[in-house]
Amino acid sequence: MNYFSSDFKLGILGGGQLGKMLLFDTRKFDIQTYVLDPSDEAPSRMACNQFFKGDLMDFDTVYQFGKLVDVLTFEIELVNLEALEKLEDEGLKIYPSPKTLRKIQNKGTQKDFYTEHGIPTATYKRFNDLKSLVVQILDSKLKMPFVWKCTEFGYDGNGVKIIREIADLDNLPNVECIAEEMVPFKNELAVIVCRNPSGEIKTYPVVEMEFHPEANQVEYVICPARIDEKVAEKARAIALNVSQNFNHVGLLAVEMFQTHDDQIIVNEVAPRPHNSGHYSIEASYTSQFENHVRAILDLPLGNTDSKVAGIMVNLVGEEGFSGNVVYKNIEKILGWYGVTPHIYGKKETRPFRKMGHVTIVNENMTEARKIAEDVKNTIRVISK
Repeated sequence: MNYFSSDFKLGILGGGQLGKMLLFDTRKFDIQTYVLDPSDEAPSRMACNQFFKGDLMDFDTVYQFGKLVDVLTFEIELVNLEALEKLEDEGLKIYPSPKTLRKIQNKGTQKDFYTEHGIPTATYKRFNDLKSLVVQILDSKLKMPFVWKCTEFGYDGNGVKIIREIADLDNLPNVECIAEEMVPFKNELAVIVCRNPSGEIKTYPVVEMEFHPEANQVEYVICPARIDEKVAEKARAIALNVSQNFNHVGLLAVEMFQTHDDQIIVNEVAPRPHNSGHYSIEASYTSQFENHVRAILDLPLGNTDSKVAGIMVNLVGEEGFSGNVVYKNIEKILGWYGVTPHIYGKKETRPFRKMGHVTIVNENMTEARKIAEDVKNTIRVISK
């Protein structure tokens, strides 16, 4: 099939910042793109050929959108699976497959999958609702502390909370959830695996993630991770094993913990471009977004090696500010060596909302990390 400068149509479910960055590469290759998103102000709207407003969880909306395109992908997991399954049964190519997404969309099902396939992960218990979890605590069948996670609709730190005492459960939703053993770890790592339908598979280098202590969001992504090479090899091997078991096509971001005795255990996965791979736009020979396009179209995968050390700084809304966004001091960082801001196109800011990111590339990792800290302390995402 001729994908370039042709009548071929690639559909993308979701029009957020991931879709916007993906569209940079479809525009580079002159691939027609259709995007479906519930918001009139979706960041992807400016860069696609056709934009459709609609509910990603509505069967008819997703099904009818799928009938318009030749290949369908997504930048968010919260989509109507039944519509995708019907479209796939009718012959539409959907990557990753809804069969893969069904194993991942629910975090409880995802954890069960790891257990069934011998993939190392933290010990956990599943509950139909919060009340059932509380009963087990009161009956001394569940010990604190643990990590509470809602099984669906959580993102960017939402839907996750450390429970140290029963009062920490106050105001949590009474939904299906898991209680996960707290894992003592020294590093949070991630590996992005890229795989096409022909079976070609590549991994990006292991990255290290530093989290904001309050928002439970990634503040910095550091590539390569500052870990021993043997640990890095183990992390990549486990990520490949996870990928092969899910039998996915496209990108799979595998988030992991490195324990104090250098064991690697899987936290969770995302079957799409991921925050941990944004550094690759400037630092890698082939960005994660280009390789996702290559993978879902069954084209040869690009080189996943890094050209230089890369660090990504997330730009999130500052506490105490909501409304029309202002990127204060952005002109200062634009003059710094190896610094590239990415603004996602969201007009309204609010505390901890992801509004953009900045990539720092440098031949020297120590210098890159210092500049990243300076960037974080200089730019402010506030409101008018």
